[in-house]
Amino acid sequence: MAVLFADVSGSTRLYEQVGDAAALATIGECMTLVQEAAAGHGGRLVKTIGDEAMVVFPTADQAVSAAGEIQHRMSEYAHRRQLRLTLRVGLHCGLAIESQNDVYGDCVNTAARMVALAKGGQVILTAATAEALSNELRGKVREVDILTVKGKEKDIVIMELVWQDSAELTTMTTRPKLRSSRLELRHGARAIELGLATMAVAIGRDAQNDVVISDRLASRMHARIERRRDKFVLVDQSSNGTFVTVDGEGEVQLRREELMLRGRGHICFGHSYAADPSETVSYLFIAGDA
Repeated sequence: MAVLFADVSGSTRLYEQVGDAAALATIGECMTLVQEAAAGHGGRLVKTIGDEAMVVFPTADQAVSAAGEIQHRMSEYAHRRQLRLTLRVGLHCGLAIESQNDVYGDCVNTAARMVALAKGGQVILTAATAEALSNELRGKVREVDILTVKGKEKDIVIMELVWQDSAELTTMTTRPKLRSSRLELRHGARAIELGLATMAVAIGRDAQNDVVISDRLASRMHARIERRRDKFVLVDQSSNGTFVTVDGEGEVQLRREELMLRGRGHICFGHSYAADPSETVSYLFIAGDA
């Protein structure tokens, strides 16, 4: 089946501007709009969660046709009501599990990733979904990027449905070739390499982490380093923070923040390097060929 998520973009501002009751009514009208447009293409509403609707379709063609109509209707609705609201739509076609009027599985998870990547007014789908389309609809999608998606072993090619008039579209430049960069980590005598084969590592005191830190100032699930396209990002999720030093620069403290790792340097967990340099993770970023 094809799974489609439609999420209202701008709802937070709407609640602040018009109040809870009026905003809730408006969001309800948007969800009804999605349901009615989807039903016209064989879609079945599975559920709504706040300002997001989940709809399933028998085929990719039906889902993509519905997505285009949803965006057209939403554009007209927002213009008529003079609202700064748009819909973000994401979809994916694949195997799924139906149970107790709900749908589960990797297809659902991937569709949810697509709507998270979409901007207001966009319809984002996977290349695998585009391949399942008829020739007519396949001609209405264009490749946007190759992205590293959390929970996926391989990068995903993402596509955009061109539902607007061509004059409204941003002209796409030639996408640069993805570089096969890698990140070398060292913790004590242990070396780990992140790249195309290994996309992320978890770091912390808990034994389930890929890199286990013994320092009591480190959190159980302290941080993670993940590959995003040809870059590597350190994500702090700790109580005491993560301290990063890039060679030749000053130390930076992260508190529930992210930092793109570059060059070479070292990372401390829960305290600065000057406070205790005994346990660190050193890193070396190696850029691939373009």
